[in-house]
Amino acid sequence: MNRRSARLLIVWFFAAILVAPMLGRAENPPPERLGFSAERLERVAELMQRQIDANVFPGAVTLIARDDEIVFFRAQGVMDLETRRPMQKDAVFRIMSMTKPVVAVSIMMMVEEGKVRLTDPVSRFIPEFRDLTVLAPQNATTRGSNAGSEHAPVRTVPAEREITIRDLLTHTAGFMTTGGPGEASGVAIGPNDSLADLMPRLAAVPLDFQPGTQWAYSGQYAFDVLARVVEIASGQPFDAFVKARILDPLGMKDTFFQLPDEGHPRLAGLYRTVNGTLEPVAEMPFVNGVYFSGGGGLFSIAEDYLKLARMLANGGRLGDMRLLSRKSVDLMRSAHVPDTLPGRTPGEGYGLGVRVVTDPAARNTLVSKGTWGWSGAFNTHFFIDPEERIIGIFMTQSAFLESRWQFRDDFETAVMQALIDDGPRDRD
Repeated sequence: MNRRSARLLIVWFFAAILVAPMLGRAENPPPERLGFSAERLERVAELMQRQIDANVFPGAVTLIARDDEIVFFRAQGVMDLETRRPMQKDAVFRIMSMTKPVVAVSIMMMVEEGKVRLTDPVSRFIPEFRDLTVLAPQNATTRGSNAGSEHAPVRTVPAEREITIRDLLTHTAGFMTTGGPGEASGVAIGPNDSLADLMPRLAAVPLDFQPGTQWAYSGQYAFDVLARVVEIASGQPFDAFVKARILDPLGMKDTFFQLPDEGHPRLAGLYRTVNGTLEPVAEMPFVNGVYFSGGGGLFSIAEDYLKLARMLANGGRLGDMRLLSRKSVDLMRSAHVPDTLPGRTPGEGYGLGVRVVTDPAARNTLVSKGTWGWSGAFNTHFFIDPEERIIGIFMTQSAFLESRWQFRDDFETAVMQALIDDGPRDRD
């Protein structure tokens, strides 16, 4: 080794000694420095462990951040019951409807570029949606049920107006509100179907109510239509658009629409509870490699989704990368639908692809007014509390869990009860 190389090695060695503690503090700050009680944060882990012990799900990943720093990050339980591998922090989850905020971001990008208006009728992009019908009131409650024979007449009336992009984003279109992943009202996704293939079939299904008169959740298909709108407006397949415009810029390397043919080594197992026992659930039928569901097609990991949530919490920017303007994000998290519209929860309005807390007291919640976020059907969830500058995320794989809404509320309570201080921003 020559003298110059030796000097460089010595400099590198001492620099590493100085930098390493700084990096450690940045990655793992004491909870108290960010305004949390370390002891109280353990209640989040206890909440998850109770569900694991009760066979609600086999494992979970939980992540809490404040002021762009992670304050709590925990993996519990196992990845799957077959191998009993310990749950990993970078486990891959089917995030289902947590795909919807990604669709909303995509639409707002098209709005910013002047290619889409929120007030546009969907028929501007997909002509088959021009002349829709609506189920007559006596038929509306039997959609998707076994009431009557399959040949029973269904009475419809014309839609009083066309459905708009905003209607679909806010679940006020009456569009496929009782449908679920894979098949609804006689519409099924075939093994080779794309978004474009399904649009004429979806347009033939009557709406559940007149547009704008109610709020009712469209589990999958409204946001699949929005994904198709993005394809048409951008000229790109939806998966390619999302990767190029959102995932790659944010560094979300473990978020994708399609599983590899050989499977994924970090994919968490999907289960449902039957008589107190966990049973495996088959993969969703729309995961076919060509159907990129905006309603629930993404796979992701907790740290990846944190990047998306941080971008939204920071008004459209993550570091030096800006995806949306601050005004676009403000519009997303505004309560377009009040809690007084039939179908909404007291104290909770609805924005563009996200729910918005408008009255914490009416909602019986510890999160602040203006808190926003959404969840997934397989028991995943995120929220952004802008007043307290907190992001909370948990990911599990529990299908058809009837108590998932109460559990998500319990998670938010567990996060917020651990807050004991305003944090460093207000102490400076």
